[in-house]
Amino acid sequence: MADSNTTGPSYYKRGNIQVWDFIRDQGLNFHLGNAIKYICRAGYKDSKVEDLKKAIHYLQNELESQIVSQYPIKGIPEKFPGQEQYESSFTDYAAEFDR
Repeated sequence: MADSNTTGPSYYKRGNIQVWDFIRDQGLNFHLGNAIKYICRAGYKDSKVEDLKKAIHYLQNELESQIVSQYPIKGIPEKFPGQEQYESSFTDYAAEFDR
């Protein structure tokens, strides 16, 4: 693993490990690495909500990338498999869990 004692912004360090060291150690790609980065810094740098939205954005990009690789000729379908379930998970009910 990379040197966890590397200095850097405190909002990118959790416990004894820098987030980017974890991302490299796990061999995560660009989208997944950025999702982890924004999840870990949520509430420590800027707006927690904005950081979580960015994490979702990168997860969505990864999901779409995986779907395109499954359907290379057609590209991204208008509704990808499981989209209804995915979209329904972002209901007003989710706010109740944040309380």
